Formats: sequence, C-alpha cells, structure tokens
Amino acid sequence: MNYIDIIGLVAALCTSISFLPQAIKTIRTRDTSAISLSMYCVFTGGTVLWLIYGIMIISYPVIIANTITLILAGIILAYKVRYK
Repeated sequence: MNYIDIIGLVAALCTSISFLPQAIKTIRTRDTSAISLSMYCVFTGGTVLWLIYGIMIISYPVIIANTITLILAGIILAYKVRYK
C-alpha cells in the first residue's frame, strides 16, 4: 500500500465516520424532523453512484468510504421515511 492509498483511506474514514453521530441520534430518538428527505434521497443516490464508480476503477478508498457512508445514510433515510 502506498502513501496515496493511505491518504485516501484516512480521508474515507474521516468523511464516513462523520455520519455516525447522526445515525446514532436518529436511531435513538427516531426524530428526523430536521432532516431534509429530498437532500438525503439525492445524497444517498450520489453515494451509490460513487460506490459504483469506485468499483469500476477498483479504488479501495472510494469503495470503503462509500460503502460505510451508504450504510449510515441509508439508515438515516429509512428512519426519515418510516417516522415521517
């Protein structure tokens, strides 16, 4: 693994983990009133596209970051739809 991949993995970790507090809060409180449904739909769709892109170019930092982000954003989106 080269330093470029390490930088990418650290960046992926930082951006992906940033969704963790929101996901935990949403799961605990089921309060999604401050979350925009349209924004999360677009964001989750963009994350899916980034994941597909990462798979196509075989970039593990992109794949890892977007897999984690997709899971966390998907949880938040599911709660937003369910507890609207």
